[in-house]
Amino acid sequence: MNFTGSVMRRLLPAAALLLAALPAPADDQADAVNKLIPWLLDETAALKGIRFADVIAATSGKKVIAIDPKNQDDQRVLAQLGSVLDAVLVAMNAPDSKTRSAKRVNEMSSKFEDAIHEKLNAVPGLECAVPLTVAGKHLRSGYPDLRLVDKATGRIFYLDPKLFAQGSKTSALRTFYFEPKRETNKVNDDARHLIIGIEHDRDAEGVVHFTRWELIDLAGFRVKLKAEFEGSNADLYRPEAVVGAGPK
Repeated sequence: MNFTGSVMRRLLPAAALLLAALPAPADDQADAVNKLIPWLLDETAALKGIRFADVIAATSGKKVIAIDPKNQDDQRVLAQLGSVLDAVLVAMNAPDSKTRSAKRVNEMSSKFEDAIHEKLNAVPGLECAVPLTVAGKHLRSGYPDLRLVDKATGRIFYLDPKLFAQGSKTSALRTFYFEPKRETNKVNDDARHLIIGIEHDRDAEGVVHFTRWELIDLAGFRVKLKAEFEGSNADLYRPEAVVGAGPK
C-alpha cells in the first residue's frame, strides 16, 4: 500500500468517502452527488475532528512533522523566528508603519507576511520564500504563506501569519481554512507547520496596536469539513438562463 493510500485508511470513513466522491468521472457524477448530499446533510461527527496532518498527507503525500521541544535544531530555529517576530512587532507599531495605511485588520496581514519574509532572509543560515505550487509557480493566496529553510539541517518550516483580536482566542468563528487542489497545492515537502498568531487591540482613538505573538504547531491540529457549493457571475448570468429583464 502506498503512503497516501495508508493515510486515507486512517482518515475518518466519511471524510474518506467525500474525498473519493468529489473527483468522480462525469458519467458517474449524478450517482456520486446522490450519495454525497444526504451524507452532508446528516452533519454527523464524521465531518469534525479530522487531523490536519492526515488531510495534508492525503492531498499531497507529505508529512506534517511535530516540533520537538527537546531537539536543539528545532528550538534554535524557533528562537531565531521569535527574535524576528519581536522586531516585526516593533516595526509594525511604529508611527510610520505600513500597517497605518491599511483600512482593515485583514489588509494588515499581507504587511506582516512581507515583513516576516524580509527579516527572516536577513538571518544567517535561514532562507525564506513564497512556496511554489506543484506547477512551479509562486502563489500568494492560500495556505501556507511562507516556506522557511534551515540551511544547516535542511529542515523546512511552513509559516502562516494570522492576526487575532485580543480576547478572541476562544472564538468559534472560522479563522483557518485549507482548500485542497492539485494544481495550486503549495505543500511540497515533509515539514513542520506553524501558525504565527499576532494579537492586536485598538486604543481609544481606534489605532491598532500589535501586542504579542504566538507560534502554533499544527501537528496536532484538527479541522472540520464544511461543504459549500459555489458559482460565479459567469455561471449565473448565462444568456440561455435569462427569463426576464428590465429595460436598459
